[in-house]
Amino acid sequence: MEAKKTKGILYLIPTKLGPTSYERVFPEYNREIILSLENFIIEDIRSARRFLKSINYPGNFDNVNFQEISKHIKEEETYSYLKPLQDSINIGLMSEAGVPCVADPGNLIVAHAHDLGYQVVPLIGPSSILLALIASGFNGQNFSFLGYLPVKSNERDKKIKEIETDSRRTGQTMIFIETPYRNDQLFKSITENCNGDTMLCIATDISLETEFIKSKNIAHWKKSTPKLQKRPTVFLISA
Repeated sequence: MEAKKTKGILYLIPTKLGPTSYERVFPEYNREIILSLENFIIEDIRSARRFLKSINYPGNFDNVNFQEISKHIKEEETYSYLKPLQDSINIGLMSEAGVPCVADPGNLIVAHAHDLGYQVVPLIGPSSILLALIASGFNGQNFSFLGYLPVKSNERDKKIKEIETDSRRTGQTMIFIETPYRNDQLFKSITENCNGDTMLCIATDISLETEFIKSKNIAHWKKSTPKLQKRPTVFLISA
């Protein structure tokens, strides 16, 4: 009787949020799993190789199968990324920074892995969104992650007012992010459009030596502008 073929596993691999030691943010088990893999689904091959080098990946990168995905990946394209699993070959879905699939492409890959009956294993690692929430002192039982706000100033101002209103009405913590070089514009919009008693948490450079996390009301922030330009930041509002 022919033995039943074992299916491959899709591992979800978090990466560092910035220049910090691997040991500071990951368990050793992650390294063991990553070093066993030769197939990776990634966003950028240069940063993926850099991360693997930082954990002393022993393989020759010329023999490693890197499959790049983009934020605009189409649903019908995702199945091809999972072909190695059919041959009992494990795959690692690697984030660009933090955990995969949260403010990060890859969720369609994971959804189709489930559809096809493959095991999905998330590895432990830093999520800037979750770490910011637990460090904020805001409601951790009822919260929403909104991703990126509109870039145009008038649309952004309108959205911030809606966020504050919704937070006051529901008691939810509202969490959002911005491209680092636009952090200062977003901070200015928040302080100009929210009430003085609304709470704002700014969580910057999470897990790094330069980490900055403060929760203060808008009235306080108007008197104390943090230096956020080009620094990865999570914004949280509690009205």
